[in-house]
Amino acid sequence: MSPIKTLTLVDDDDVFVFLTKKAIEQTKLVDLIKVFENGLDALNFLKENKNNVDVLPEIILLDLSMPIMNGWQFLEEYTKLNPTIGKKISIYICSSSISPDDVTRAKTISEVSDYIIKPITKDKLIDLIKKL
Repeated sequence: MSPIKTLTLVDDDDVFVFLTKKAIEQTKLVDLIKVFENGLDALNFLKENKNNVDVLPEIILLDLSMPIMNGWQFLEEYTKLNPTIGKKISIYICSSSISPDDVTRAKTISEVSDYIIKPITKDKLIDLIKKL
């Protein structure tokens, strides 16, 4: 299995980010982990680098509940931006919400690859990377 270059975490939960980064590092399958604390910062990064495929992530793990711009708002803006991005990015919603409404809503957004309920395990991370 070949490693991926960049994985992006969009989450404001410091404990989740710390534990997930550790799990990702243990897989030795990701060269770089970028972290954004809200959807707006992540979206601005994608807009600024939409033509620079080398710095764009292969995978985004997106939380739904964040300040400034939540995951749903991010997805709404990302859906508009996606046709102009020069790289396929797999987005996984990674949330502690077990609401069937959230899961159903996520399935209606074609840019979302899957909905993962926190916490995310090392084995699940390996599965995500294998699917690329």
